[in-house]
Amino acid sequence: MSQVRSPFVVVMGHVDVGKTLLLDKIRGTSVAYREPGMITQHIGMSFVPWSAVEKFAGPLVDRLRLRGRIWIPGFLFIDTPGHAAFSNLRKRGGSVADLAILVVDITSGLEEQGVESLKLIQSRGVPFVIAANKLDRIYGWKSVENRPFLFAVEDQEWHAVATLEERIGKLIEELSRHGIDADRYDRVRDFSKQVPIVPTSAVTGEGIADLLLVLAGVSQRFIPRERLQVREGPAKGVVMEVKEERGLGVVADVILYDGTLRKGDVLVTASLEGPKEARVRMLIMPKPLEEMRDPEDKFMAVEEVKAAAGVRVVADGLEGVVAGSPLIAVWDPREIPNARNLVKEEISEIRIESDKEGVIVRADTFGTLESIVLFLRQQGVPVRKADVGPPTHKDVVEAVLSRRKNPIYGVILAFNVKTPPEVEKEAMSSGIKIIAGEILYRIFDEYIKWSQEVRTKTIEQILSQLTRPGKIQILPGFVFRRSDPAIVGVKVLAGTIKPGVTLVKDGREVGRIMQIQKTGRAINEAAAGDEVAISIHGDVIVGRQIKEGDILYVYVPDDQARQWLFQYRQYLREDELKALEEYLKSRRK
Repeated sequence: MSQVRSPFVVVMGHVDVGKTLLLDKIRGTSVAYREPGMITQHIGMSFVPWSAVEKFAGPLVDRLRLRGRIWIPGFLFIDTPGHAAFSNLRKRGGSVADLAILVVDITSGLEEQGVESLKLIQSRGVPFVIAANKLDRIYGWKSVENRPFLFAVEDQEWHAVATLEERIGKLIEELSRHGIDADRYDRVRDFSKQVPIVPTSAVTGEGIADLLLVLAGVSQRFIPRERLQVREGPAKGVVMEVKEERGLGVVADVILYDGTLRKGDVLVTASLEGPKEARVRMLIMPKPLEEMRDPEDKFMAVEEVKAAAGVRVVADGLEGVVAGSPLIAVWDPREIPNARNLVKEEISEIRIESDKEGVIVRADTFGTLESIVLFLRQQGVPVRKADVGPPTHKDVVEAVLSRRKNPIYGVILAFNVKTPPEVEKEAMSSGIKIIAGEILYRIFDEYIKWSQEVRTKTIEQILSQLTRPGKIQILPGFVFRRSDPAIVGVKVLAGTIKPGVTLVKDGREVGRIMQIQKTGRAINEAAAGDEVAISIHGDVIVGRQIKEGDILYVYVPDDQARQWLFQYRQYLREDELKALEEYLKSRRK
């Protein structure tokens, strides 16, 4: 037998855009309009029942003709806003999160963490809604507490509406640069192609009703009903956070998306070493709001918890468990090996160890590790090794091996982890770059910039070892010495000449340039259009092997000529390419 749970909703966005305030407003709404016993508190989650939403947004429900058409029980909001919560809400084949709200400050646009949140949402393929927050900051906007946006906008002066339209227009433009087609929610014609923007104010509560109703519509349109079905049996969940709690020891905050978790159950989850077992000693849930006397008295122990729920688990054996780990409850001891295998398979899909070329990735949790690997692969960056925890000596060795195959992969990307000083020192002495940070796309941008610099240096190094093509003519009347060495005035007709290059005439070698002078000064090279004096070393006599007016070419070895033509053609100037083609033609003759 199964029942339909409420969708999990994650709130994301840049710092200070009002994510927590928005969540508080939504929670406050559900408390104020709840029926007795309807509001349920969870660890790390808040349940907003649909009945509370219907009461709160009554007139708008009627205007949008939603009454009686919504089958979801409500929403389960993840209380911890931010990309870490979203990343850790992972399960095999996708995300535990069913929906996301991307909160954007309507007065300042996306901003950097907003962009990162957007990229994470896109990489997971989670349906989302944009809350264009701080509506109350629009100059001249007249606010009324908790009023739906659709009603509020009809009651504004034209200049306030014009300012709002300008801000939304800029936001739409910004989003389009990231491949998102969006519009104000009441103008969206096709929700499968466009992302709805809902103007809100977390301070006045305006637009909250619209936001909740749009979420309901998106839920029912894009979340398959079977995804929200909760079955009887042992619990399945994901570890959101592991911490030390005074008097309780190591506890794990867990989100259950299926089944039932009971006191005394064996849990199979994951540590850095692999699958790990723990036995539940206590399950802790917040008390109902009306029973809370003071902050010290807000939790209670329970015998069991049914999904969907957020619960604090006190268990023996949680030491070393990593956030973002899968969690499987086992009721029959004979099922433990099977559960261990399932956990092992799931984390081995995130952890990567291969002998192929690619970057090395480190992250703080399984959730963030999976997110960064997913993101890098979508950007076409291969990964040689990915694991949880700080970079190690072995990572430096792996990066050195990877660099041998391709210099741009001699790097360790460390997301939200500290590099031990001895590893940092070793990386530096081995020429391995460590790019660390707490913002995913910034690490990626820094990597791209660094890899371009490395690629440029590598190509410059290769090109410096190749002989550049060149074509010169001996100028009549400018023979300064006939032999040993011959010194003549020449004009560079095409390409480049340098000291040390060999000259050929009609496919035969005539000697090597020893020095190039221009206006009596030695120079390192001469290019097309230059008139210079050159000294030629070898058994060459002007008047015999070479004469005034002769055309000479720079000798380019066959293997280098092939490299120029097939690998580095774009690094030749047009005149150099022409000189090379003429030289090869003369060689064939």
